[in-house]
Amino acid sequence: MNREASPAVRPSRNATADVVIVGAGIVGAACAAELAAHGLRVEVVDARGIGGGATAAGMGHLVVMNDSPAEFALSRYSRDLWLELAPQLRSRDAFSRCGTLWVAADDEELDAARAMHAALATQGIEGQLLDVASLRAAEPALAASMAGGLRIEHDAIVYAPTVAQWLLETSPAAARIGLRLGREVARVDAHRVMLTNGEHLDAAHVIVANGIGARALLPALPIEPKKGHLLITDRYPGLIRHQLLELGYIKSAHHATGTSVAFNAQPRPTGQLLIGSSRQFDTTDPAVEMPVLAQMLARAARYLPALPTLNGIRAWTGFRAATPDGLPLIGPAGEFAPGVWLAAGHEGLGVTTSLATAKLLAAQIVGTRAAIPVDPYWPARFFERAGNVGDANDVRGSDASNGASCTPGAPATAGTLATPGAHSKDA
Repeated sequence: MNREASPAVRPSRNATADVVIVGAGIVGAACAAELAAHGLRVEVVDARGIGGGATAAGMGHLVVMNDSPAEFALSRYSRDLWLELAPQLRSRDAFSRCGTLWVAADDEELDAARAMHAALATQGIEGQLLDVASLRAAEPALAASMAGGLRIEHDAIVYAPTVAQWLLETSPAAARIGLRLGREVARVDAHRVMLTNGEHLDAAHVIVANGIGARALLPALPIEPKKGHLLITDRYPGLIRHQLLELGYIKSAHHATGTSVAFNAQPRPTGQLLIGSSRQFDTTDPAVEMPVLAQMLARAARYLPALPTLNGIRAWTGFRAATPDGLPLIGPAGEFAPGVWLAAGHEGLGVTTSLATAKLLAAQIVGTRAAIPVDPYWPARFFERAGNVGDANDVRGSDASNGASCTPGAPATAGTLATPGAHSKDA
């Protein structure tokens, strides 16, 4: 399925820009910065502002995931790009190479940690298996009953909203990026973005990169919202040192129906703890749901026994844009919207995979080779499965080797985490 990408189509003399991108979250911002670095004039339009939606609502965990070869390839490539970018980021971007510690609650999960360690090691990903004593030394606040864990040292965290701003306004090619914020898009086609105020933006290329908001523009897209809750605590410096996840997180992350929760805790540079996570289908209500929040916190307290004594400041929700196979849509929209390009459907890995998404999309647009094959993320995989063939917008770039727009929920009242309904101050 690999083919050489076609050279970038030049816009007409009266075009607004070479490329118009819908969405100023971390994925849209990364795409804009990458295409501008290739010398293209880019215009970014967003109904809200920079770094909103799922970019603002998420954790900002930069993690290698290996649920499938394609997920591993994209997340590894992108994490490496983040590590390369890190020296250019500012203190307010809150980049920290804290590492990920996958926590095993029992011997069965410790076996899973060993298997994960072996699988990652074959791909050159460094990790250390921790027994009970080593786990206790690494994270004293974890429950003494935990069986061990797997530490991945080079995973990191970042504050994605400010990085999106840096990419759009400060990155080396930012002078070639224009911003139209507070402008709502009514519809898109191959070379035009129509705004609700009657304006239209013409370009050689139109990219839809606004996460779950893409469904409003292209209803046939195979993406659906997964609602998630997060809570942030008061400042407790040094309580935890790594991004902590239970090994059961991987299974819960891909539940196809219902509500699921899993332990996920992040040490913010401020000394606060960011606690997750939950997943819900079949709802677009942004309100914080106290029963789900309580279930999430109860799960987290099994791993962090001190959690119920901490002061919870604020809880909120966001919506991940999920595809049926858990992989994003990166490339020509084909039958979904002939001539339009997609960078959406990243589910919970939008921040992690944003930089690689930008590289893969740019390779297809400007006609260069991508570092990893694009085919697993190509939107055509869904209508090809139905026996259809792509259209004229069929261009890809690869070599021989293998967010989302949302409205954050109203802040929940909060207090000590033993009583998530109690009142406390905001962040």
